[in-house]
Amino acid sequence: MAKYVTAQEAVKQIRSGDRVVLAHSVAEPKTLVNAMVENYKQYKDVEICHMLALGPCEYTKTEMKGHLRHNSFFAGPSSRKAIDENRADFTPVFFYEAPRMFREGILPVDVVMLTVSPPDKHGYCTLGIAVDYARAAVDCARTVIVQINKNMPRTFGDTMLHLNDIDFAVEADDELYGTKPGENSEVEEKIGANCASLIRDGACLQLGIGGIPNAVLEYLKEKNDMGIHSEMLSDGILHLIKKGNINNSRKSIHTGKSAVTFLNGTKALYEYVDDNPSVEFYPVDYINNPFVIAKNDNMVSVNSALSVDLMGQVVADNISQDKHMSGAGGFVDFVRGATASQGGISIVAMPATAAGGKASRIVPEFDAGRPITLTRFESYYIVTEYGIAKMRGNCLRTRARQLIEISHPDFRDEMKAYYKKRFGETY
Repeated sequence: MAKYVTAQEAVKQIRSGDRVVLAHSVAEPKTLVNAMVENYKQYKDVEICHMLALGPCEYTKTEMKGHLRHNSFFAGPSSRKAIDENRADFTPVFFYEAPRMFREGILPVDVVMLTVSPPDKHGYCTLGIAVDYARAAVDCARTVIVQINKNMPRTFGDTMLHLNDIDFAVEADDELYGTKPGENSEVEEKIGANCASLIRDGACLQLGIGGIPNAVLEYLKEKNDMGIHSEMLSDGILHLIKKGNINNSRKSIHTGKSAVTFLNGTKALYEYVDDNPSVEFYPVDYINNPFVIAKNDNMVSVNSALSVDLMGQVVADNISQDKHMSGAGGFVDFVRGATASQGGISIVAMPATAAGGKASRIVPEFDAGRPITLTRFESYYIVTEYGIAKMRGNCLRTRARQLIEISHPDFRDEMKAYYKKRFGETY
């Protein structure tokens, strides 16, 4: 049975040399993390491991050297600089394989710290809105420390965690992290319309977060009987659910339910899923498993990227060999699952330019050493504001021609010259 303690008492369970796994994204336990950082001098060589952090990552500060060191599976705004400056580490991993890293002892878990919803009358808390690798970390950890937070929604699916399976509990009602959607730009609107033109009635959707996914959703108001099997949900889906465009009625598995592994949004989204059986949360090694994804007929994955070359190779997580932006996350998981689905497709969407129009995101070839996220064998559709290029089933020459057509006009002459040199013919 969980022992109720203060945050300061709870973090004393962390020992020098431990690996501490923090809950992902919105489930990061703020009070516990703050207590750990405040007491950093009592630790030596403690590793802090997690996917995306929405918090400040204060354990990456220079004074933490020798005490706390971050090991990231997915770089974010607050951890990129530390990784690039070698004050923190980056471990490449597909999101769906993260639980396996813990379960098989590839990365043994000493302590896990996470946020849970308050217990019911039977002593069951829930993992709330970030189940992903939390279940595996709890099962494998020597010590389980939770922050019981009344702001964490109570959720359905594989989310239950009994007080008997918790070692130490701290009660603290911090506001949950989240992301507020912004206004879509004109470019994002055009990309959204192009992506939506590829989506049919009855499609099962996976969408990320940000302007492009939100813009796609804006153009799906005339589609019917869509479903959700997605790594995450954001606020953009709420109006489609309420209008009935998304009803999950034609899903092949989890019929009638939206199936996800975590959320990232606003309080309105969190309130919608609270005690709502129409949304089910499962571990990421289930939701993001390509073999499970492929069981959904007409699966459509929509993901953003940083750049694509004229062969159809995609970079989604690095600006250069030593400059990190994010990680693979569930990008490849869903590309593979969607393209293996009966009638399924994957869409990689991005603006044609970056750096205020000074750089093309479609390039003749990548610089040596730049890590590739998606190989040329796996890309399907590439979409920009200028149109749609189909990679699947097309030869390299045809791919190059289509990608030049959807690049920004200011950069087409450069790519046409490369095309002539590469294929021995005038574009």
